[in-house]
Order: sequence, then structure tokens, then C-alpha cells
Amino acid sequence: MKKIIISILTAIFFNNLIFSQEDGVLFRFKHKLNDSTKILSCVDEKVYLNNRFVNHAKIINRITSTVTEESEDGSGTIEANFMTTETNSSVYNQTNTWGEEFFSKFKRNPQGIYTISDEYFMPTVRDVPVFPEKKLKPGDRWTSEGTEAHDLRRSFNILKPYKVPFTARYEYLHDELSPEGKNLSVIKCTYSMYFKNPYKPQEINSETFNLPEITMGYSNQKIWWDNEKGMIDHYTEEFEITIMTFSKDNIKFSGKADAKVTSFQREGTNENLEKLNSAIENLGLHDIDVKQNEKGLTISLENIQFEADSAILLKTEKEKIFKIAELLKSFSNDLLITGHTAERGTEKSRQELSEQRASTVAEFLINLGVRKKENIFTQGKGSSEPVASNLTEDGRKKNRRVEITIMDK
Repeated sequence: MKKIIISILTAIFFNNLIFSQEDGVLFRFKHKLNDSTKILSCVDEKVYLNNRFVNHAKIINRITSTVTEESEDGSGTIEANFMTTETNSSVYNQTNTWGEEFFSKFKRNPQGIYTISDEYFMPTVRDVPVFPEKKLKPGDRWTSEGTEAHDLRRSFNILKPYKVPFTARYEYLHDELSPEGKNLSVIKCTYSMYFKNPYKPQEINSETFNLPEITMGYSNQKIWWDNEKGMIDHYTEEFEITIMTFSKDNIKFSGKADAKVTSFQREGTNENLEKLNSAIENLGLHDIDVKQNEKGLTISLENIQFEADSAILLKTEKEKIFKIAELLKSFSNDLLITGHTAERGTEKSRQELSEQRASTVAEFLINLGVRKKENIFTQGKGSSEPVASNLTEDGRKKNRRVEITIMDK
């Protein structure tokens, strides 16, 4: 009986959907002041130099953005924080190390076209997707111009985004119901790139010899679009990018990517600060401090006890973290685990130990089911951020800490 009812409801849903789309659908980005989203993309990438395999990496890109201005024409000014972390194939089982961060600010109109200054290197892919002015029906196709803006500061000392233009080809495939019951429109996006650096032969010298001469490649994407929210729900991609330098070196990147876009709420509020402090006091936990900062809400476990000069937690500390874990389950944002040490030993050993201890705590939280692996990040600070003097034992105890941040950015 239940199966029959579900089948009838599904049929009604799709009949209504077809009826509602007789005139087509107008796809638009919707920008509402203070709306915040998170994109978590996972990239599996292989790199080749002159046709020889050199690296296989898994890359996580974490992007949090907030609409800070809303215009009358439906455009939105967006401030975004980008973080990229890369794990080589030989160490795939490690926790996700918090990587380099970038800030960006740009304007996007309802169709999806960006206005962004050259001082910002992110996002890399711009003006995808872009929607036409007219309503669309399944089977409709259209094209629009886009850009890949690559950060080549380190590899080629190019100090502005290296922009590679392309023409994207779109097709509105069909609609489908997500497992959560959302109506999503499935859109195919493909583009090829071929861009030749405009340097003239007489301008090629020792400084320009190793710059990109030709950049080419392709991207095949499938986008699941939530038109009710006016945003991407998730997407998949297959890609290949080849850079050929004036010195005839050939660098190729190829792989697959997938990403999920979610809304999230700020959790570093005064109310949550009081809630955590009260819960920690009721549990009888000591040497724990909770504070608000620019990243969110941070729980500092001071004087955390490991076996001597190691990253192995003592049993008493596991019991403490188990209690903290239960509190963390009441929040949903990603976690950043940061390890700190007192000023003892060499700078290198302190840095390595702080990273190892952060990873130990992160793995413990993952095993307890607090978050999935892709939602916990780690970093080590060594003894670079003391909160007390290293000249006293009490001060060193405070500096020997692990911080758990419930992230708003």
C-alpha cells in the first residue's frame, strides 16, 4: 500500500512539473542579503610534465561566501573565503591539512555574470553557469562566454590572474527529484580552451622564456540546479588543462571533481558561547576555554596530556574529548583542529609535534562520528602563538594546547 501511494505522489509531482514547464523556466541566481553558503569540492588530479607522470593528488577546495550587498536589479556583492588543501597519493589516509587561504570580493548578476577586480585570484572558473534572458525547456541549448583565471604567481611569477577565455555550451537536460525531495534541473556545460599568449617573438627573452605560450584544455560538467534557491546544488566535472611554455615544456593536469553547495548559519554567536561554557561547567571539565574569533567559535583544551614527546593521547584526555565530542554534535559547521606546543625542542620538532597532535584529536573525533573526514581540517602552529609566558610551568601548560574551532568561514 505504501509503495502504491509513493508511486501516485511521484506521478502527481512530475505531472505538475511538466504542466508548470509548458511555458519554460526562467533560471536566475538569487542574492539575498546575509545569505551564506559553503562549497566543498573534491578533486582527483594527475599531473604530467613533458608526458611523464609526476604527481597524483587529492585536492579539497572549501569556499564559504556571504552576500554583503543586494542590488535592485537582483545582483549581489559577495565576499568569499577560499581554502585549498592538497594530499599526495602516498599519504591519502592523513587528515585534511588546512591549506592556503584567499579572500575574494565580486559582484554577480542574476544571470551569473561576474564583475571582479584583478586583485582577486579566486574563483578560478568565472561566469559558469550563465543563463539566457528567455525561459528554458528541457532540450534547449545556449552558449555564453566564460573565463578561467589561473593563479600563476608561484610557478611563473605572473602577478595578476592569468585569464583564459572560452565559450561554454549548455543544454538543459531534464528535471529530477533529489533524495531530499528537492526539484533539481540538470544542466550540461562543456567548453574547450585554446589561448595563445600575445607576446611577440622579439619580446621573448630570458625573463619570458619559461612563461606560458599556449594554454588549452576542456571541461565537461553536469550541474544540478536548484531554481527555488537560485543556486547550484551540486556538480561533477571531468577536466584537462595543458600549459605549453615558450621553452617548450608541457605541463598537463587532468582529473575529475565533484562539489556540493550547502547553506549554513553562523554558529559563533553569544548565545552559543554561553551555551558551550555552561555545558562545559556542568560536565566538570577543567582547563578549557571557549572564545569567539573571526573564524567562529573556538574551544581551547589547555594542558592537554599526551605521552611524553608524542601524539598519543592519555586515557584521561580521551575521556575529556569524548565529552567535548558530544557537545560538538549539536553544531553542524566544519571543524578546524589546531595544535600548539610550548617552547621546547627545535622549531621543526615543535611544528611537527603540533601537527601530529592536531591530527590525533581530529581522527578521534572522526571515529566518534562527530564529523565526516571531509568536514574536519587540521593545522599545527608549533610554539608560534603562545597565550602565556614560556618561562613558567603554568604558562607552558597553557601554551601546550589543542584548539577546536567551529568554523563560520
